[in-house]
Amino acid sequence: MSEQHAPLPDDFRTWLTERGEDAYALAWVAAGSEPPGWAETEAPRVGETGIARTGADLTRIAVQEVTRGRQETLRRWLQLDDGTRQLAIITAELGGLREHTPGELAAELMRDPDNDEARLTDLLASWLYRRNAEAPQGLELGWIAAAAAWTCHMRAFIRFPPPSVLLSSMERAGEQDEATADLVVSTGLKIADLLDRLERVYRPRTELVEDWHAVQPLAADVPALTEMTDWLLDQIALRDAHAQQLRAVLEPDITDYLRDRQVDGSLLGVTVPALDAPRAAHLDQARETVRAYTAAAHSGREQEAQQLLDSFPVPARSLATSGPAATWRQHSATAQDAVAALTAQRAVTTAENPADYFADPELLHAETSYLAAREGQLHLIHDALGRLAFPAPAPRDLPEALAPIAAAQTQRRVIEAFGTPERAAQALDGQIHYQLQQPVPAHRRATTGAESDLLTSARDALQRIAPSAVPLDEEHIRARTQEAMARPTAPDGAATARPAAQDEAHTQALAAGSATPGVNR
Repeated sequence: MSEQHAPLPDDFRTWLTERGEDAYALAWVAAGSEPPGWAETEAPRVGETGIARTGADLTRIAVQEVTRGRQETLRRWLQLDDGTRQLAIITAELGGLREHTPGELAAELMRDPDNDEARLTDLLASWLYRRNAEAPQGLELGWIAAAAAWTCHMRAFIRFPPPSVLLSSMERAGEQDEATADLVVSTGLKIADLLDRLERVYRPRTELVEDWHAVQPLAADVPALTEMTDWLLDQIALRDAHAQQLRAVLEPDITDYLRDRQVDGSLLGVTVPALDAPRAAHLDQARETVRAYTAAAHSGREQEAQQLLDSFPVPARSLATSGPAATWRQHSATAQDAVAALTAQRAVTTAENPADYFADPELLHAETSYLAAREGQLHLIHDALGRLAFPAPAPRDLPEALAPIAAAQTQRRVIEAFGTPERAAQALDGQIHYQLQQPVPAHRRATTGAESDLLTSARDALQRIAPSAVPLDEEHIRARTQEAMARPTAPDGAATARPAAQDEAHTQALAAGSATPGVNR
């Protein structure tokens, strides 16, 4: 008998092992919250959720039940699969978990001499019929969705429905025509060929676009294709210079998070802090915007694509580091890591590798475009933060009428770097929260106190020049107070207080209009 609604224990593998050697867990898998990497080179394993891979977030799963043996497991999977959520088949193995596809179980059962082939055929036909009947597109397009679902989940058994399964399924639908049967078989072969192409190392953008157009209409009815659809769109974007420039402008700086993953992520027993919610949301927004541009640009909607590009101009690379940016980089360990990471990435990209260049020149050109735009964007961010945390007095010989305009450049640079003061406040709050998460990774224990104080100094200065960026609600005030009390004492000189004169200049700048024609605050 199956164990219904099993709880998710702390050690899921041990718990599943204790259920017995023939125990399979059927578990619903939710979408992951971990921000994916743009340069993911490994193609998704269509038909698998990936929940058994090393480092997977097991909190995404909700165990439906535990079954015994291949036959019962396959029967229950075929009955439970609803075509909208992902249902994983998981077993415990020495040292980890393993995910099975229903096609693997069907193939093993077919090789079993004690298997009831007629019963298995009936179960498969019933599932295929439901995938057709429940597809919102209906009729012929419903059979296309059903054929795609079969190939995604059952190709380890056979790439397209065998005649006995297909005919039984069509009888349930009251259809007997050969045209429908041919459609199902041809769709299955087409999807199987597409999945085989995912394993190629070098793929031209035109081929990726063609595959995306083939898969995208089916993803709504076949959840197993959703990850593949997004992956194809991301691969297209990685070969599109304009898409990469847009990405460079919109991505938040998550250098601290990436550094923690790089240093501590591979160590056993070391937990890497989760990315804070504000920057994770900004990262998702960047990813979705780049995907929207890429989809428009490669679907004949050039005007929509251009509107997106025009909305987020690409910053020019600065020939010299500004004073505020240099000061911020001098004091911020995270900023130093960001510059070093960008330099290392450029060195790898520009290293002589003729094989890669001739195999995928579009990829190299797009990556070079990203690095150039990202350097300009990173300079804007560091310049804005440097102006906030280390305000400079007005130049001695500056005309008095221009002093408010000079002071207002801080808010202008914040808007250039982050889009709005509100978005800048979200990014700073998120980074402060991330820095203070416990336990602090060993490699940045010596810098976390000073870094969080530096970020707080910038955050407080932002509140003074743009009060509307800070929601003054009770919960926000309580959270900020708790963070301040929990923050370690900063070393002497770690943060610089804003001079009162500069505060006054900012207040004047925000209250008065520009007195110089052609100069905007």
